[in-house]
Amino acid sequence: MKKISLLFILSLFSVVAFSQFTLGPKVGYLTQTLSVKQEDIKASLQDKAIFGLFMRIGNSVYVQPEVNYFTSGAVFKRPQQGSVNPIEQEVYLQHVQIPFFIGTKLINTRLFNLRAMMGPTANIVVDKRINTQESGTYINPINEADIKDVYWGLQVGGGMDIASVTLDVHYIVGLTSIIGDVQIEGNPVLFDSKNQGFVVTLGIKLF
Repeated sequence: MKKISLLFILSLFSVVAFSQFTLGPKVGYLTQTLSVKQEDIKASLQDKAIFGLFMRIGNSVYVQPEVNYFTSGAVFKRPQQGSVNPIEQEVYLQHVQIPFFIGTKLINTRLFNLRAMMGPTANIVVDKRINTQESGTYINPINEADIKDVYWGLQVGGGMDIASVTLDVHYIVGLTSIIGDVQIEGNPVLFDSKNQGFVVTLGIKLF
C-alpha cells in the first residue's frame, strides 16, 4: 500500500513537472435558484460572493481542481391555507465547494486563450443555521438534521485568459438535494430541493 501511494505521489509530481501548471486565487459572484417539489412552498436564494483557489494542469487539454468558499441563505414560505399551518423559515449555510473541471483550449496563444470546461462539484456544508418564525400558528418543519452535509452538482461553461488574468463563467446544475425528506405536521414530505444558477469568477495566475 505504501509503495502504491508513493508511486501515485511521484506520478502526480511528474505530471505537474512536465505539464503547464498554473495556481492562483479567484473571487466571483454566485446567483442561484432553488427548486422545491412542494408546490405550496416557495423558496428564494440570496446571491452571494464566492472566494477560492484554483489550480490548472495541462495545456491544450487540462484539468482544473478548485477549493472555494461561499455562504447561502434561503427563505422557505407557505401561507396560511384554511386549517393548514403557515411556514416561514430562513436557512443560512456556509459551504466549501470543490469542483473538478476537465477543459480544452479552443484558442491558445501566449497572451490569450479561450476555453471550454465542465466537471462535477462537491459542496460540503460546514455550518448550518435556521431561523424560524415563531409567532401565531407558524410551524418549523426543517431541522438542521434534514440538511445534507454534502450535496453534488455539475458545472458547465467556459472562460478566457488574458495574460495573467483569468475569467470563468459556469452554469450550475444541482444533481442531489440540499434538503432531504422533512416531517410536516407528522407527515413525511419530499422537498427534492436542488440548486441551479450561474457563477462568474475572476482570478489571477500567480505562476
